Amino acid sequence: MNPLSPDNTEDLKQLIEFLKENQVGEFELERGDVRIRLKFTQPEGGSAQDLARLLAGAREAAVVPVAAAAAPAKSATEPAADPEAGLHLVKSPIVGTYYGSPSPGASPFVAPGDHVDKGQVVCIVEAMKLMNEIESDAAGVIVKCLVTNGQPIEFGQPLFSVRLG
Repeated sequence: MNPLSPDNTEDLKQLIEFLKENQVGEFELERGDVRIRLKFTQPEGGSAQDLARLLAGAREAAVVPVAAAAAPAKSATEPAADPEAGLHLVKSPIVGTYYGSPSPGASPFVAPGDHVDKGQVVCIVEAMKLMNEIESDAAGVIVKCLVTNGQPIEFGQPLFSVRLG
């Protein structure tokens, strides 16, 4: 098998474009005797862990983790009290891609200020080409959407803050 056949070269070009669009700093792939390592110079480039989230569920992708970017230290001047403390967080039960509406161009399931009931669909998370409806686990008013449309999300990641009631 020729690792640089026209089909594989096109796949590699698509992979490179995907990595650039998602600002991934480094990527490494190993399949059998073929090993590909890409490193991009970007401001605030993503880590391999960010890429793993993006590729969660992608077929046959073997991501070799590299050093993750260090988290910035909290400033000493930051206020200790969080203005959104006490709000309920609706979290993602799965890894995937967040979508706030049922289709492109459609109105969102919920928006800040909307009242939601327990069990009401608030968004869709796409995982492995399956669209999973995510339901609110509490009744209240949506205060804030914490993610953006098309954003890769992790298991347990907060999606919405809700004021109970």
